Amino acid sequence: MSTIDFDSIQIGDTLPPLTLAPVDRKTLALFAGASGDHNAIHIDTDYARRAGVPDVFAHGMLSMAWLGRLLTSWVEQRQLRAFGVRFVGITQLGHVVTCTGKVTEKFEADGERRVRLEVQAVNQYGEPRVLGDAVIAL
Repeated sequence: MSTIDFDSIQIGDTLPPLTLAPVDRKTLALFAGASGDHNAIHIDTDYARRAGVPDVFAHGMLSMAWLGRLLTSWVEQRQLRAFGVRFVGITQLGHVVTCTGKVTEKFEADGERRVRLEVQAVNQYGEPRVLGDAVIAL
């Protein structure tokens, strides 16, 4: 992890993207165990089909976790001041998710120099799955 300098950051700068392996059943099972979210729509194909979807799909919070990983690959976790998302699409099995971030604002608050970022997780077709923002102290 490199040291990020407030003065050298410009609005419009981007974070190095994070591209994940294709979503598979093992990933969903591991995330269900780690998060405690065992909702059947994410792990039981028969249940998912009865619910009217063709198969299980990823937890929205898994994509949020990946966005958190994007942020903490850029700065230390202790620098994170705010992080929120909106779930805008379903991440299906086989989707390759790429997380990106862009600096949208530089400001000072509570005696700290901070940046605001737009973050997003998109699938391999460029379709947004999760949109959000974060505030980082630099």
